[in-house]
Amino acid sequence: MNEPEDSLEARLKRMAGDLGFADCRICRADEPWAAGERLEAFVERGHHGEMGWMETTLERRKAPTAMWADAKSAVMLAMNYGPPASPLPQLEMREHGNISVYARGADYHDLIKKKLKQLARDFAETSGEEVKVFVDTAPLMEKPLAEKAGLGWQGKHTNLVSREHGSWLFLGAILTAAELQPDEAEEDHCGSCRACLDICPTDAFPAPYQLDARRCISYLTIEHAGPIPAEFRAPMGNRIYGCDDCLAICPWNKFARTSAEHKLWARAELKLPELEDLAALDDEGFREVFAGSPIKRTGRNRMLRNVLIAIGNSGEPRLVGGSVVPHLDDEAPVVRGAAVWALSRLDMARFESERARRAGDESDEGVKAEWALTPR
Repeated sequence: MNEPEDSLEARLKRMAGDLGFADCRICRADEPWAAGERLEAFVERGHHGEMGWMETTLERRKAPTAMWADAKSAVMLAMNYGPPASPLPQLEMREHGNISVYARGADYHDLIKKKLKQLARDFAETSGEEVKVFVDTAPLMEKPLAEKAGLGWQGKHTNLVSREHGSWLFLGAILTAAELQPDEAEEDHCGSCRACLDICPTDAFPAPYQLDARRCISYLTIEHAGPIPAEFRAPMGNRIYGCDDCLAICPWNKFARTSAEHKLWARAELKLPELEDLAALDDEGFREVFAGSPIKRTGRNRMLRNVLIAIGNSGEPRLVGGSVVPHLDDEAPVVRGAAVWALSRLDMARFESERARRAGDESDEGVKAEWALTPR
């Protein structure tokens, strides 16, 4: 929608562009929508897994006005984080840990929130209206709002897709009490394409536009705290933090451009870290390596669990002595259990030897179960 150049909406979008946002669109925040019902069904099916906060904040998530009763408009912002090339070929680099594209640079929460706060402050001063800022950490459904505002549409992988930026967009939101002119909602342009559904290594989509987080590698490697369920370990491959498969295969990415935000690509050492180096990290080393990265919030134990699963999938027996066996004595049961599995995959003779020597002394029931499993 074309606003007059001196309108509040036009000035807001110009400010957003000056701050580096790829797009800025507006929608009503106080209208009924179906997204709340879809979220409720998602939780009722148990597809949220261990993300209990989705259940406890369900009522607040179901509508923007449940977050803030005075909200009239939602200003939706998109920041392009398009990578220089498709990350899919890196899945074959089995001695390296594959990190989801969004987490290879600076923490996007900090990056976007700083810009959002500046935009919200300027808008509030200009309009005299109240505002509230949201970046993925509050119970607000950004993707349905972004679709309603016209930034893109929620594809069959449930993520936002843009005709200009493909599937590589960070989202932020500003709710305001201002009555702003809304933009037109975007239509679904997925058509008959199933690429994102068919590439999923763990069949995490029970149907188009539905995700079962309990089967999703992004959920398993980041949100899930316990052992990785056995059926998903081999499909994880070298993915140690997140999974980009469904995003990277999207045909609309042919229109995407490499992000111009240098902070998203400033940490080259996070692109493809070697599994051997990651396996050697203690808690202090983990915090040092991933300082300023969203990965830091996952914690050392969860990351080491993922790294050991990736080592088990690497096909490299040379990693057993220095990277696997030392973690059979790790203080964290989730790490010990992953080390047992990795050993069973890489060196059967060593596995049988260590099982005979250690299994009887193991105190954790979960790790005992790992030793008892038939190696595969």
